[in-house]
Amino acid sequence: MKKIMAYMLTPVLAFGVLSACGPQDSSGSSSNTGKAEKKPDKLVVWEDTDKGVGLEPAAKSFEKKYGIKIQFKEMPMLDQQDKLRLDGPTHKGADVITTPHDRIGPLATEGLIEPLNISSDITSQYTDSSISALTFKGKLYGLPKSTETPVFIYNKKFMKEAPATLDDLYKFSKGDKGGAQYGFLANWTDFYFAHGILSGYGGYVFKDNNGTLDTKDLGLTNKGSLEGADYISKWYKEGLFPKGIIGKKAGQTIDGLFNEKKVASVMNGPWSFQGYKDAGIDIGVAPMPKLPNGEYVKTFIGVKGWNVSAYSEHKKWAQKFVEWITNEENAKIRYEKTQEIPPIKALMKDPIIADNEAAKAVAVQSERGIPMPNVPEMAEVWVPVGNALQLTATGKQDSKRALEDASKTIEQNIKAKHTGK
Repeated sequence: MKKIMAYMLTPVLAFGVLSACGPQDSSGSSSNTGKAEKKPDKLVVWEDTDKGVGLEPAAKSFEKKYGIKIQFKEMPMLDQQDKLRLDGPTHKGADVITTPHDRIGPLATEGLIEPLNISSDITSQYTDSSISALTFKGKLYGLPKSTETPVFIYNKKFMKEAPATLDDLYKFSKGDKGGAQYGFLANWTDFYFAHGILSGYGGYVFKDNNGTLDTKDLGLTNKGSLEGADYISKWYKEGLFPKGIIGKKAGQTIDGLFNEKKVASVMNGPWSFQGYKDAGIDIGVAPMPKLPNGEYVKTFIGVKGWNVSAYSEHKKWAQKFVEWITNEENAKIRYEKTQEIPPIKALMKDPIIADNEAAKAVAVQSERGIPMPNVPEMAEVWVPVGNALQLTATGKQDSKRALEDASKTIEQNIKAKHTGK
């Protein structure tokens, strides 16, 4: 089971090799140089594990049109980054890789991936949030292949339809719960899931200044973040969430209870759909209900993209393949084979997604959400904020003190580990 949440929780790898030490443009091979590039016999592409079935049709049609062999290999996305560090300098690595967008900043900083020169005619096909997710310091480093975000999932045995608001869900959870033991569960001591609540109240991680994140401006202690943390604590303090869904094993506990048909609804991502179905649950899927303040839950969006290796000797053609695999026709084929939702505006209105309850819910919620910050400094956020949320949920600290302490830790770690990078 692959999900961007797992990737973004992985600590950022060491940045001993910065962009200044990365590969340099050579003999005009880059698509950004404007110089001619010899047509290669083949391009090497690394795809995510078990996803080659979605890549193969586009690879074959590209080969037919351009006469360039596409040699692709499956491997976990984070493994691709490690392998590129080793194989890239000797030109044995891939021309094209795939990665979750929150790795864009670290990879670009390290000099492993190439900024792309893509026309607005092409980028305008995709949702604004997906393009923003793959942009770092004003430069586009990939094109999106899929998007995912947490949504509202319910057992139709206990709940006929999704509630419109979290207030409605709160009342349901305080009542008979349709016969379930719990009305709703969410892993809100994990910042990946809790962010949607804090952000919906007006909190933020790093200030967004017209597409550029100011890592010196943290919004985790503003009024909105505190309100969001207090709202989360309410569910724990009133016993609507069991004590066992705090900490590292919370997600497993939630899945277990839902699969045992003890829970009417949960907040989870599309990676969980099949497991719930395999447990014999008739699930319904919808965007997250609105917050008590009338705003949408602004969940973190994860975008997987295709990226060109900075070590590639065929950057122009590698970019052309990235454009090819992510165009509307090939993205639709890939969705049919992998069920990963492409953030292409036209496809989100296509019946193939619009008439699919689960896919539509993810698409709609993705439009309401916010891309996870893709800057290297984001690695310093997850643990301190998660600890703060656990302290407030258990009543050991109030939200103000817990988030202030977390913010101080984040600021100190950013200063120590990222100054000058």
